Amino acid sequence: MNASIKYWLRDIGIVLAVSFGILFLLQLSFVKAQVVGESMEPSLYSGEQIMVNKLSYSFTDPKRGEVIIFTPPSQTGARSDYIKRVIGLPGETVKIKDGVVYIQKPDGESSIVLDEPYTASLAMFDYEGSTIPEGHYFVMGDNRNNSSDSRSGWTVPLENIVGKAWFIYWPFGDFGCAPHYSQSE
Repeated sequence: MNASIKYWLRDIGIVLAVSFGILFLLQLSFVKAQVVGESMEPSLYSGEQIMVNKLSYSFTDPKRGEVIIFTPPSQTGARSDYIKRVIGLPGETVKIKDGVVYIQKPDGESSIVLDEPYTASLAMFDYEGSTIPEGHYFVMGDNRNNSSDSRSGWTVPLENIVGKAWFIYWPFGDFGCAPHYSQSE
């Protein structure tokens, strides 16, 4: 075989190996998801497609205000993943009074009132929760009056979290970063 053909075949093999390696790493790190339903409006709309960073919670815990994708608890009867916003952290207690969300900190003495510019409207019903178990998170949809979420009596264990919403890639007119909100405490 001609030497130049050998080098050409070797170069093609290297390019293919590197390409497959990159593809494999991307598959480990990211997954795509589609928003189904109105529970996250006005932040995310049904039909939008998003990239999810599967590795983000390998190095840090979810934070209040982040949008996550997770496998819902079995009592929901859901067959596909949910997308919701993290509201309560382990050890905290969530209370909703007159549409305002209050977070009772684990020390039992301090609390915060959430600033929520991302909601469609205030929740119509009051809610009094119990302490969120260690390793679990309280989540709610931004469309408070049209969302199946932790107010139904369940929380999300860390191991059920698929990842953090990263960016919207379809429809192209909505292209951009996922709508996370940093909550000052």
